[in-house]
Amino acid sequence: MTRTLSDSAKHGIRTSMDDVTADPHKIPGCVAVVVDRDGKTLFSHASGKKGIDTKEPMSLDAVFWIASCTKMIGGIAAMQLVEQGRLALDDADLVERYCPELKTIRILKGIDENCKAETVAKKNRITLRMLLNHTAGFEYTFFNDTVRLYGQPAGIDEFDCHPSGVLGQPLTFEPAFCTSAARRAKSSSRHRLGIRSIPPIFHHSSHSPHPTNPTRQVGIDWAGTLIERATSMSLNEYFQTHIFAPLDLHHITMFPTPQMKANLAHMHQKTPGHVRARDHLYRRPLIATPAEVPGIYNSAGAGCFGRPTDYAQILAALLNGGTSPATDNRILTEESVEEMFTNQIPAFPDFGRKGVRTAKPTYTNDIPDLYHQPEEQPQGWGLTFMLTIHEAATGRGKNTAWWAGELIYSMVVGEEGC
Repeated sequence: MTRTLSDSAKHGIRTSMDDVTADPHKIPGCVAVVVDRDGKTLFSHASGKKGIDTKEPMSLDAVFWIASCTKMIGGIAAMQLVEQGRLALDDADLVERYCPELKTIRILKGIDENCKAETVAKKNRITLRMLLNHTAGFEYTFFNDTVRLYGQPAGIDEFDCHPSGVLGQPLTFEPAFCTSAARRAKSSSRHRLGIRSIPPIFHHSSHSPHPTNPTRQVGIDWAGTLIERATSMSLNEYFQTHIFAPLDLHHITMFPTPQMKANLAHMHQKTPGHVRARDHLYRRPLIATPAEVPGIYNSAGAGCFGRPTDYAQILAALLNGGTSPATDNRILTEESVEEMFTNQIPAFPDFGRKGVRTAKPTYTNDIPDLYHQPEEQPQGWGLTFMLTIHEAATGRGKNTAWWAGELIYSMVVGEEGC
């Protein structure tokens, strides 16, 4: 079925963008790109300026740090290896073979008055599925004050591009796993994807919080490290070879080219009623010399820079069942795409309604509600993104995947319209 956007819809989107960027107290500039499963661009528009301190207009070839929208790419890479039998979603032995640190990692129970950590041993083993669906037990320091204190006095910084910012963190809750009965993949395809029988409920420790908010963890970074160790490739090299090249994408990478840096959108800090320019939060890949690049941690959770037009072609491939409509190259099987779009946490239908308070105001603001929906509508989480299970009042269709990054770089991809 051919999908279109009406002229009135295009006008409405364009007007909304221009109204926002015209207000100096909102955002300086933005880009929107809409594609369908055929790779056709239904809408594209660049509005405003590349930064509050420049007159250079925003453009469709602008480059953004896509931050947590990298997670979906990491999920695609992981599922490719699952298809090949090199990894498996529910095999803790494989995880511990490549990442033995995850066998002995402990749960942070609290920090005493002397800033000393109290930890306990975990009971459950960690699987790739847990790393991808945010139930492995991790939380970001900027969303959890206890984890932030754990790193004192030096601190833990997920964005300093050093492995310790990710691999040095403890768990904050017991690794959890979810019922297979809630998943809709056929048994034959599930066997090919390395899915084993698993217990029928979520398990969590009595002293740790439930895994109710998948916004706040470095599990997908660990999945990226798992991919690197299983393939003996850097994650950026893997992305380039097995995802970006088959899709013929040349402006998305963990290490921007000089041309990409010249088109980089500026970074800003937003507080109520005010926007100001700030230094880039993820600056090391932007200033690294070729000799320094091998020492920079390749983050599956936040490491990519790219053009929205390039990222949109990855979404088009997912919409098209794993095959690029532009190049006809397949990056995932239809079964893998289906598994990514399957709700992994049906036991927690309200996880996005809990709200998240910032522990580092210079990194993020409080998040009161991930996506506003009627209370009777359960929320879902697939493999690396949130799922809008039911149709939304905004026009978003059911089974729509979406996520956003630290820079409010957002993606929305709908199986049944959006």
